[in-house]
Amino acid sequence: MAQTITRGIKKLLAEANNEIETMSVADVKAAVARGDAVVIDIRDPRELEREGKIPGSFSCTRGMLEFWIDPESPYAKPIFQEEGKKFIFHCASGWRSALAAKTAQDMGLKPVAHLGGGFTAWRDAGETVEKVTPKAKA
Repeated sequence: MAQTITRGIKKLLAEANNEIETMSVADVKAAVARGDAVVIDIRDPRELEREGKIPGSFSCTRGMLEFWIDPESPYAKPIFQEEGKKFIFHCASGWRSALAAKTAQDMGLKPVAHLGGGFTAWRDAGETVEKVTPKAKA
């Protein structure tokens, strides 16, 4: 028997976008320039290597997000404990980052937002992109 999905991706995205702040490229750039924001890139490492990244952004794959945010997790990252910063999530187009920002907000991380249109919007606006070199394989 086929699975019955009661809350598909469209509904999940609509719910997330109704509950989180969506920022424009200009607003993200201004927040970073003021020093009161941390840009969190949730894309896969292959995407980073292929496309580059927003300069100064912190890479946290979507699969590790909850573990890196929770200070009680053995995988917690100090960046998520910073006070006085807005955590602005982004992915390639803004879908994964909307869900990630909603999850972070639901966990109690605040303030959070996401970059509308994601990395694609950043790049298409002509903003600076930093090259990412592949990590050496062990």
